Amino acid sequence: MQALTIDLDHLQQALDSYASDHYLDLESGEIRAITPGEPLPGSDEKYAVQPDRYLHIEPLGQAQALAMRAEFLFAQPHPHAHPILIAALEGRRPLRTFDYKLEDFPEVRNAWHAYRLARLREYALAWLEENDLESLGH
Repeated sequence: MQALTIDLDHLQQALDSYASDHYLDLESGEIRAITPGEPLPGSDEKYAVQPDRYLHIEPLGQAQALAMRAEFLFAQPHPHAHPILIAALEGRRPLRTFDYKLEDFPEVRNAWHAYRLARLREYALAWLEENDLESLGH
């Protein structure tokens, strides 16, 4: 298992981000965000090109993101929020609608953010294990 100093918060953000691609530098532990149109990390090196130096961080798929929200709702007893948020997940644009409807219930929104961060931490640690990596800190 390769040990690196990896910012787990940044890894969590990368797993939950769809606006750009993220790559883990297997030498430094740095996570790089690459926006569309930017060259892939390491592709502009003239000498000593190392194609295996950067590991792509695949974000959670929509199915995983929906499942995470559904799991959260099973533990939410709020009588008004629960049916509205379930309907949001079953409708059009479920992720966006869920986040929008969540704004009407600040208490549930705060609980969601805490739950989401905990689950993303679990996903980040599982991702490291799947890729035979270990975080030394952060």
